Amino acid sequence: MRRPILASLLATVSSLMTLSGNQTTQADDPLVFIAAFAPGEQGAIHAYRLDIKGAKFTHSQTMSEVEHPFFMALSPDRKFLYSIHASQFGGKSDEQVAAYKIVDDAGTLELLNRQSTHGTASCYLDVDATGKTLAVANYATGSVASLPVNNDGSLGETATFIQHVGSSVNPQRQTGPNAHCIVVSPDNRFVFAADLGIDKLQCYRLDAATSKLTPNRQPFVRMPPGAGPRHLTFHPNGEHVYVINELANSVTHFKYDPQAGLLFEHDTISTLPEDFTGESYCADLKITPDGSFLYGTNRGHDSIAAYRISDNGHLTRLNITPSGGKGPQNLAITPDGTLLLCANMPGNNITTFRIDPATGLIKPVGEPLAITSPSCIMLR
Repeated sequence: MRRPILASLLATVSSLMTLSGNQTTQADDPLVFIAAFAPGEQGAIHAYRLDIKGAKFTHSQTMSEVEHPFFMALSPDRKFLYSIHASQFGGKSDEQVAAYKIVDDAGTLELLNRQSTHGTASCYLDVDATGKTLAVANYATGSVASLPVNNDGSLGETATFIQHVGSSVNPQRQTGPNAHCIVVSPDNRFVFAADLGIDKLQCYRLDAATSKLTPNRQPFVRMPPGAGPRHLTFHPNGEHVYVINELANSVTHFKYDPQAGLLFEHDTISTLPEDFTGESYCADLKITPDGSFLYGTNRGHDSIAAYRISDNGHLTRLNITPSGGKGPQNLAITPDGTLLLCANMPGNNITTFRIDPATGLIKPVGEPLAITSPSCIMLR
């Protein structure tokens, strides 16, 4: 009798171990929110589970009660998702930012409330490290705003609204301010906004207790005329800032002084091949979690430029890889640093690339995910 009992116990233990292993694998596969930038019923936020090993997406949920969700942001505790909401993107009426509670691991979203962005073509959101402040950039009207976040994740009335002013040298694209991104510094003391229309990086001090922004002692950094700064990101070590310039098709590296919130320009490097003569515009940039590599997108050339980041923060371009679709708009890197996801917005797909951890080179893997007008990817 002992052997059958022992065998039964061993089988039970084995089953539990297998179940535990499956649960661990599932937990390691991130939930991916993808915004479908479209009006009416086509506008949506889709949730997928991403199998990192197989580079395969499995649809989980779709929330279609949102229009033109151009950009999204997650709270630091990953319990809330924030999204742009606009019945007419870039129209005459101010747009909104919507607050959602993430109800379950499937990515079900529950609308908490919406608040005005006080601008149009609202294109970027960021949440501070405390989870109590949300910042928004408005492209068409050239302004930024900050909103307090309530304990339940909903949004309060606007704490700060700042209108940018000025212009730059490009007569088609820089006749007025166009705030294109807004990013909170890793130390949660400063907020930087890249304004494409005036060729400036605006710097603000953040009062985390009140969610208010005030101009820093050095209120801005001037970019080269016609650069068109679009997005910026901090290196994981907090010592460097990288800006991708939409009009100049380049990436600029700054040394960051966290005590004073100052940026010191070091070098700029192209995102395009030297022999390219067509029309192209940069969009997004992302850095691997270990800080070793940076990737930037080219819309027109439809490619992803890869760079190695040296110990002193300088960039060396490695190569340029086709994005696998038209108009690469947004990038995301999985938390383990092994996969790069690319949203080809006019190409209506998400492509996936395997990152070589030694060289930083990327290689297409898996099948592209067909999806309507993907504009933003957020990994939970």
